[in-house]
Amino acid sequence: MSVRSFSADLNRDTRTLAQRVDAVIDAALDEKRLVGVVVLIADQGESLYRRAAGLADREYAQPMREDTVFRLASISKPIVSTAAMVLVAQSRLGLDDDVTRWLPDFRPRLQDGRVPRITVRQLLSHTAGLGYRFLEADESGPYAQAGVSDGMDSSGLSLEDNVRRIASLPLCYEPGTAWAYSLSIDVLGLLIERVTGATLQDAVQALVTTPLAMADTAFFATDPQRLCAAYVNDEPEPRRMRAAEIVAPFDGTSGIRFAPSRALDRDAFASGGAGMVGTAGDFLRLLDTLRSGGGALLPSALVDEMVSIQTDDAGPPDAPGYGFGLGFSVLRDPLVANSPESVGTWRWGGAYGHSWFVDRARALSVVAFTNTLYEGMSGGFVAMLRDAVYGAARVSNDGDCDHE
Repeated sequence: MSVRSFSADLNRDTRTLAQRVDAVIDAALDEKRLVGVVVLIADQGESLYRRAAGLADREYAQPMREDTVFRLASISKPIVSTAAMVLVAQSRLGLDDDVTRWLPDFRPRLQDGRVPRITVRQLLSHTAGLGYRFLEADESGPYAQAGVSDGMDSSGLSLEDNVRRIASLPLCYEPGTAWAYSLSIDVLGLLIERVTGATLQDAVQALVTTPLAMADTAFFATDPQRLCAAYVNDEPEPRRMRAAEIVAPFDGTSGIRFAPSRALDRDAFASGGAGMVGTAGDFLRLLDTLRSGGGALLPSALVDEMVSIQTDDAGPPDAPGYGFGLGFSVLRDPLVANSPESVGTWRWGGAYGHSWFVDRARALSVVAFTNTLYEGMSGGFVAMLRDAVYGAARVSNDGDCDHE
């Protein structure tokens, strides 16, 4: 594909970019929408901007640092998805393999009792017909009734137990006919274990994090002092997350069950969709490896497959203009999305307060990790930061961001 430098193409200089992004970060901190944040921006793999601001732990007055470790939530998904793609590159796994080749007991049924074929590709693209507990309206939903874990609580389940419960539930639709955000990457995690004969932690380490020197990315935090606290948006300022609580990301949903201490529990099952920890710098390294064509990790053809829309006209209902690739959303129509990003830009977020995007056409990678949910995942900060990067927003004298 044709790639042009973000800085050269838009005639930006790093000083102006820094001023715009600083203003957005400063406003979010001053208005107490965020407690702390790390933002990294790279152009063709070279740093354009990097800043750690605010507090990693407000109550203990610990400043945010670039090497702060975060609970990644759904930032785990592209990491585990990449591990699966490495297995494809090694000819140990096929995108169109039937999942039962590796998980013979994973045979969820449709409402009419039929057992359809589910493929690895459908797991990666969230078209397998599975669901998420937190997206159910209330505790009467099937995932709640079956005691399924979304991977961020202290359930006491094993990965095998959780996948067994998922398999026992009826599918939401015929695989391959629709899109719905789901626990499919957790199922993929168990499949990776079966393919490799290793734990998911060891498999992801061997396939992705060690080759890319992502030394701080794993399924548990080894240094509690570097793990930031978690905060929930509230008035007049974010409050520290309790030991166990439910917080709904969207209206009409039962909410995500959070247990912040899970990140320190080596015995908690490895949730491929939500269970990892890591730093912003580690994750940027992965994104830039994929953006540049995969390097020694993946052949470029498989990266191209990951960033190709797999869902026809379907995609996240709360993100018009986006489809879904293998591991993250892909921008189909910037006008519909009301976005300055290029067609084909990929992005996703994480419930603990993270967002990121890669505009491959402009060789641009942006990572924004915060410790404040849900502002850092889907609040105004996310769009304001994006627009500041592209120069599509201005910041008024009172610190508010106005879209041009």
